[in-house]
Amino acid sequence: MTTQLGPGSTILFTGDSVTDCGRREDADGHLGSGYVRAIASDARVGGARILNEGISGDRVVDLEPRWQVDVLDHRADLVSILVGINDTWRRYDENAETPVAQFEAGYRRLLDALASAGSRLVLIEPFLLPVSVAQRAWREDLDPKIDVVRRLAADYDAILVPADVELTRQAAELGAAALADDGVHPTDLGHARLAELWLDTVVGRS
Repeated sequence: MTTQLGPGSTILFTGDSVTDCGRREDADGHLGSGYVRAIASDARVGGARILNEGISGDRVVDLEPRWQVDVLDHRADLVSILVGINDTWRRYDENAETPVAQFEAGYRRLLDALASAGSRLVLIEPFLLPVSVAQRAWREDLDPKIDVVRRLAADYDAILVPADVELTRQAAELGAAALADDGVHPTDLGHARLAELWLDTVVGRS
C-alpha cells in the first residue's frame, strides 16, 4: 500500500532525536540533517511541503502535550511518526520505565486525534542496532513496543515502515556501527537507508 503525494500536499514528521536531527538549529528549512531532509529532496515526494516537528529525547508521553500545536494545527495530509526508543532507553539510563500498556494507550490517544483530523498515517518502527552487550538487553523492553506499533498500524490503517526489521538486516551485513554508531542515532549512511526505506514503503520504488 502506497500513497500519492505532490504539490499542495503537506507531509509532517514527528518523533524524537532521530527525526529532529538538529532541525531547530537548521536555518535552511528547519528539516535537520537526517532522513527527513533526504526524503524532502527526493523527486518521489512530488514537491510536497515537508515539516519536521521532531524533538530530541521525546517519548510518547512527551509528544502528547505538544500534539495540538506541533502536529494537529498543521492539518497535514500525511503524518509520519517515529517514537519509542526513548521509552526503552530511559529504563536503562534513568530507571524510568514506560510499561507497554502505558506506551500503547498514549500512542493510541495520539492516533485517535489524527484519525479524527483525517490525516493519512505512517508509523515507523522504533529500532535498535546494538553496538554493546549491554544494549542487547534492551530488546526485552523494546520488542514488545515494536509489536505495539505494528498492531497500531493495522488498527488505524496506517502505512508501517519496517525500520527495525530492515535496518537489523542491513546491520548484519554492514555492522551495526556503520548505520548507528551508538546503536540508536543513525550515521549519515543510516539516515540515507532509513529515508530510502520510507520512500520505498510510502510512495513506491523509483
